[in-house]
Amino acid sequence: MGAQLRVYKRRIRSVTATKKITKAMEMIAASRIVKAQRQVAASTPYATELTRAVTAVATGSTTKHPLTTEADAPARAAILLITSDRGLAGGYSSNAIKAAERLTERLRGEGKEVVTYVIGRKGVAYYGFRERKIADSWTGFTDSPTYADAKRAAAPLIEAVTQATAEGGVDELHIVFTEFVSMMTQNPVESRMLPLSLDTTKDEDSKGELLPLFDFEPSAEDVLDALLPRYVESRIYNALLQAAASEHAARRRAMKSATDNAGELIKSLSRLANAARQAEITQEISEIVGGASALADATAGSDK
Repeated sequence: MGAQLRVYKRRIRSVTATKKITKAMEMIAASRIVKAQRQVAASTPYATELTRAVTAVATGSTTKHPLTTEADAPARAAILLITSDRGLAGGYSSNAIKAAERLTERLRGEGKEVVTYVIGRKGVAYYGFRERKIADSWTGFTDSPTYADAKRAAAPLIEAVTQATAEGGVDELHIVFTEFVSMMTQNPVESRMLPLSLDTTKDEDSKGELLPLFDFEPSAEDVLDALLPRYVESRIYNALLQAAASEHAARRRAMKSATDNAGELIKSLSRLANAARQAEITQEISEIVGGASALADATAGSDK
């Protein structure tokens, strides 16, 4: 076997091994998407109804609560960015980071100081490499989040909003995550969680139903104190689930592309290897024919 053919054979073995790995990762991601989609479908109605309940309580009372009242001159805003813990997911994390950067620039353009909170090692690494300050971060659960993870991340954010007038407090809370639309489409989105946007000019919700009237015991402020932390936790949990489903879908797509590219590369290398082998065979035949011809000439000369 010639040296060139050995090189092609070695590269084919290497690419084949890589293809097996990417194919396995594609199948693992595909299997996890189904579970993530079910979790998103299960958590979304709860988050929606809780938001509706909080809105109804806030609009049905005259209490000015720090989590529902707009600051006269908001000076600080917090951004919770959700990225992934692992790579090999295409542009999933980078797209979310870009969305957070655009939001940061817009808030700074409005004269607000931005405080950043990050979920996921990719986001932490991004800000750490650029030596940019992060108020707090959480890692290790982005591909399979639980409600406890959402609650842990929500605690310092709620505290920062409730202490808006104190040092370290914020007037607004925004979240940036990747919304799962379909297996092929995942969109990075940003949304303001707090203060809760209320439309007090309408008595009907998006379904065309009248909002209920409430009597508050012991008081509207106590009810809001109990409801709004649950609201923040449920919104963060739903965002984490959406992001997890998006991460698995992005990784599946990236691994499928890598597997397909590996297959094409193997075909190309196989053609080159076959061509090199054919060239070797042709050269060997030429050498045999040349040797046989020389031997025949030498034999004919000796017979004269």
